[in-house]
Amino acid sequence: MTETVPAVYERLDERFAAVRGDGRLERLWTGGRWTEGPLYVPAGRYLLFSDIPNDRVLRWDEADGSVSVLESPARYPNGRTIDRQGRVVTCRQGARRVERTEHDGSTTVLADRWRGRRLNSPNDVVVSADGAVWFTDPPYGITTDYEGERADPEIDGCHVYRVDPATGDVTAVATDFERPNGLALSVDGTHLYVADTHRRHLRVFAVDGGRLAGGEVFAELDGGPDGVRVDTAGRVWVAAGEALHVLDPDGTLLGRLHLPEEVSNLAFGGRKRNRLFVTASTSVYSILLTVNGAPLL
Repeated sequence: MTETVPAVYERLDERFAAVRGDGRLERLWTGGRWTEGPLYVPAGRYLLFSDIPNDRVLRWDEADGSVSVLESPARYPNGRTIDRQGRVVTCRQGARRVERTEHDGSTTVLADRWRGRRLNSPNDVVVSADGAVWFTDPPYGITTDYEGERADPEIDGCHVYRVDPATGDVTAVATDFERPNGLALSVDGTHLYVADTHRRHLRVFAVDGGRLAGGEVFAELDGGPDGVRVDTAGRVWVAAGEALHVLDPDGTLLGRLHLPEEVSNLAFGGRKRNRLFVTASTSVYSILLTVNGAPLL
């Protein structure tokens, strides 16, 4: 039987009343060192997630609740997303690259260098409607051997990048971050939210074709922000500390959903995208909500 723990909703603004759900969180799996990168794959009704220090990818099956090891060793994968063709795009910290898994199981490397130098350790990724791949590149996978393979950085700084869908060219689109981490596109794709973990804030950019404009601070957060997702109402969900912070499109912190462990990332899934999956320290949690996650594309 799946273990459950209380779901604690903290309302800070009356608009948070629209965010409701089960009174208990389901703990779907535990036993990891640091779980990350949740992605619900609708075609197979399963959730992919990483246990980074143990260097493995696991798969939770929605049909029977089973969890199996899909890859081990796995080159320390972190964030992942899905493109319009249903292909999984993954950031592999150990391999220092962003790659796509094709329908036949083969792998295509989308980015591993910028200006001829190896990337630090790609962390999280989104794909926009035009097929461009946007990703963050902090150094977590090369700082120690705990979440990757220790190495000296070849790039001066930690940037946000875009891979052009037509040419495959990799361009640094934001170079003033300290530790860029989770990122998410707005519902209409016109804005990109990017977490800067060490500065404890979330920034927002206007997407102008292949470039970014603006970059003002959207919200200051308690704890270093990590994963980011958006729901269909435009609310921004951010993993930080031991809670998911829910922000209105105007930047107001509406409330928090507290978890019993430090959270790393989140993903909406299920048939109606109203089942929220959360990776948190050693475990993976799930809760059914009254809100729906925005499609990844």
